Amino acid sequence: MKRRQFIRGAGAAGSVVAAAAVASSFPKPAIAQSMPEVKWRLASSFPKSLDTLYGAAEFFSKRVAALTDNKFQISVFAGGQLVPPLQVLDACQQGSVECGQTASYYYIGKDPTFAFATALPFGLNTRQQIAWFTHGDAQKMLDEFYKEYNVRSFVCGQTGCQMGGWFRKEIKSLADMKGVKMRIGGWGGQVMSKLGVVPQQLAGGDIYPSLEKGTIDAAEWVGPYDDEKLGFHKVAKYFYYPGWWEGAAQLTKFVNLPAWEKLPKMYQEAFASACWEANNWMTAKYDFENAAALRRLLAGGAELRAYPRDVMEAAFKGAQELFTETAAKNPRFKKVLDSWREVRKEGYLWFQIAEYGYDSFMISQQKNFI
Repeated sequence: MKRRQFIRGAGAAGSVVAAAAVASSFPKPAIAQSMPEVKWRLASSFPKSLDTLYGAAEFFSKRVAALTDNKFQISVFAGGQLVPPLQVLDACQQGSVECGQTASYYYIGKDPTFAFATALPFGLNTRQQIAWFTHGDAQKMLDEFYKEYNVRSFVCGQTGCQMGGWFRKEIKSLADMKGVKMRIGGWGGQVMSKLGVVPQQLAGGDIYPSLEKGTIDAAEWVGPYDDEKLGFHKVAKYFYYPGWWEGAAQLTKFVNLPAWEKLPKMYQEAFASACWEANNWMTAKYDFENAAALRRLLAGGAELRAYPRDVMEAAFKGAQELFTETAAKNPRFKKVLDSWREVRKEGYLWFQIAEYGYDSFMISQQKNFI
């Protein structure tokens, strides 16, 4: 290398080093300096093996950290690690954890109004539910309701329409439902009881051993992808559809209200944004994974069955009766129900035109796909 070229190159390198040194000497922006380190704990109702339900909480936690330059750290704990799976709301309410991931309808024993943030039988589909919470008045009404429980809530996951559960024996008519002991939560269980079913509330990790031992005769969880992981097809071969009690099942992040109010505004915004990202992530993952999982289950011996028409009609009638009975006794429930009914009416009026028309044709053409 020529001497002059070397000197010019050395001079350029020296300028870069000098510039870097000068840049490092400048103070960081005031907003970065003022961001405190915050560490929270999140209690989930779900086991780690369910990489979509539990996985959405991990995804959410990583997004919160990324959006706050790792200053806001949320450690995620599976169901049972900090609190029992069905006591996440109580832990958030009491402040023993700052936040939790759960299904709000697990807590309808406290008040049936908790059902709306997850699902009601023969209710909204996934997009209608999201529309109601985003552009309707669902979130506002439920925020007012949750204040009584010392928590705030955020949408944080959607499973899409679920399946109708696994049965040890085939269901050929409504008469076959009588006396069946079935793991089913929320309002679906109350409607099932009108059909003669004996509903059981069990956390996800307790379902398989109960089916295996014959303590229960049937169980619903989510759909092919999660159900395959939990192994239900090994102990109950009849796989029913649709999950009419969960046309869309939404998860909730509960946050202790005093803890929320202490958060810097920027962290609140990061938390809320990450919840919506996790919501989209979960829905997309289920849509991507369920079809392949269903094929594997059927190849492994599972038998797919549609609920008999008389079961569907009796369940629909029972659901409407339950809504009316509950609204007559609970003004808070009735207030949210009236809004929900209007969204359901308008939503399906629209969906039958474009979405249903398109989907029906595409389904009929599957054999012609290339």
